[in-house]
Amino acid sequence: MYHLYSHNDLDGVGCGIVAKYAFGDQVDVRYNSISGLNFQVQRYLSRVPLQGNPDDMLFITDLTVSPEMEERLDQHVREGGQVRLIDHHKSALHFNDYSWAQVDVHHADGRLASATSLLYGYLIANGLVEPTEALNQFVEMVRLYDTWEWETENKIEAKRLNDLFYMVSLDEFEAKMVDRLRTRHEFSFDEFEEKILDMEEDKIERYIRRKRREMVQTFIGDECVGIVYAESYHSELASELGTSNPHLDYIAILNMGGRKMSLRTIHDHIDVSAVAMRYGGGGHAKASGCTIGEEVYRLFAAEPFELEPLRMDATRNQFNIKGAKSGVLYESWGDDQIFVYMSPTGEWLVEWNGEPLLFHFSDFEGAERHIKRNYGAWLARDEAYVSMLTEHMLRSRAGDIQLLPDDDDEKTLEDI
Repeated sequence: MYHLYSHNDLDGVGCGIVAKYAFGDQVDVRYNSISGLNFQVQRYLSRVPLQGNPDDMLFITDLTVSPEMEERLDQHVREGGQVRLIDHHKSALHFNDYSWAQVDVHHADGRLASATSLLYGYLIANGLVEPTEALNQFVEMVRLYDTWEWETENKIEAKRLNDLFYMVSLDEFEAKMVDRLRTRHEFSFDEFEEKILDMEEDKIERYIRRKRREMVQTFIGDECVGIVYAESYHSELASELGTSNPHLDYIAILNMGGRKMSLRTIHDHIDVSAVAMRYGGGGHAKASGCTIGEEVYRLFAAEPFELEPLRMDATRNQFNIKGAKSGVLYESWGDDQIFVYMSPTGEWLVEWNGEPLLFHFSDFEGAERHIKRNYGAWLARDEAYVSMLTEHMLRSRAGDIQLLPDDDDEKTLEDI
């Protein structure tokens, strides 16, 4: 008899689906939260003595056990028990010291690994399952979603698989997927699923628009962080917030009801699993999480509580356009105005309420990143930009200032 204890997210349940495809009624699958796994393993080790179940094999996937349970599993293996722990989180790499564990962050071909793709590879290598096109497609969709590669590769079907996972009960999802993998040559959604997934996408878009207006920004340590409270759609929300605010190092999503914090980043220079490990959590380089303990609550909830939500950039401008060499106007709290423009020498300069700052930047992106991180600035609407230029024109005619040359830009003051 096979026993598989796995996580209760898509990747963990994907392991259960692959195991049920391979072993049928000969596998007992249990899905667990991170905190619930140790209890399940303890029950397994405390059941009928090993001599009464010599052929039993325990798989642990997408989760790792506590140090105490780690020692008990190792003792179980030394006494003749069969255990295989398969994981892909960097925080679990020390388990590779055991012969009964396999922790790989990447596959041999360089792709980021998921627990489902690692288990599938193990079953194939040991002759426990024959690969099929439908299985290959399903496992790859789970891997793409869990590693966030679905976004960079624009594999929307992987995201829709995760959406479907949360729209139906776990038992229904598992049963549907196992049956589909056994009866179809290729993996696809049925007509009803496509319809409800389209409806779900509309719902997600509305939810994200609302949450975008609630995010605050602050520095935690050396990192500039966007913080938002949300109970649903963490991956989609973080993807949108990170993409529209690239000056933020990472996004922290607080689920106060579940006492969990999810961390996401779109950047390669930030490893959010390392951030999560500071607070007793872990995960992947771009997607991780931890429990909201006392320190997390203080840093991410209590101290930023009084901050005003971050304003969004103007989106329908015709004149105040990012990167315009003649200048781009930003606004900040307290009616402050920040003007970014290119100097005759090709450097990008910044003025705060008409006063030049000492910073020089080689490109526009660097200048924008600086003012957004340090001043919480947002792109001003055309109306504010035109008003500023009008004021400058009046002052210029009075001889107070000289306007910057605007030879290279498509839209000039005369155009306005």
